[in-house]
Amino acid sequence: MRSRARVEVPSSATHPLALSALSSCISWRRVAVLRLSHGLYTIIHNFTNTVFHFSFSGGHTTEILRLLSSLSQSYSPRHYIFADSDKMSEDKIRSFEQKRAKIFSSSQFTLHHIPRSREVQQSWSSSVLTTLYAFLYSLPLTFRLKPDLILCNGPGTCVPICISAILLGILGLKKVTIVYVESICRVETLSLSGKILYYFADYFIVQWPALKGKYPKSLYLGRIV
Repeated sequence: MRSRARVEVPSSATHPLALSALSSCISWRRVAVLRLSHGLYTIIHNFTNTVFHFSFSGGHTTEILRLLSSLSQSYSPRHYIFADSDKMSEDKIRSFEQKRAKIFSSSQFTLHHIPRSREVQQSWSSSVLTTLYAFLYSLPLTFRLKPDLILCNGPGTCVPICISAILLGILGLKKVTIVYVESICRVETLSLSGKILYYFADYFIVQWPALKGKYPKSLYLGRIV
């Protein structure tokens, strides 16, 4: 972690213009944060019934929970879907929802497990088979819940679910809106899930301007997690 140098300035040396500039910077930062939060809210504010959320181990889970923490109780019930071997994400989600229940007494959520689409360092050829296997589990789940909105942020688990949701629309059973938020750690290249869902997501959000330049369909809202 980079250390920050502490510089002490005598009060007598503080210039009114410096204070004004500092105040302006703080005010601009607040406006920027509100603008970014409002951008995401504007995209999904019409969906107030069944909502899907995805999580995964490590940073993906942390990022998706940060996004969910800014949403009101209107986005309920929430259906979390993650790999059946991902105990860490399940623990984090339960902890998050327990804290949320103290604020919203009528909070509703469910947990669902599906087979992992791809293990770390798994070969691409075998990933096709495991993803198809996960799709067989995802399809009946998606057809049963018929979500209004899918909010996902990069784990491979979201690919078979999103494909199932697209199939719902093709069959005329339900139009599901897919909002994909690429992970903050993706600065210049998309994740594998992002490269696939870029062509299918209704809203594809990136958090770095370099990605916006490479993928013109994407939406750049700055850092939102």
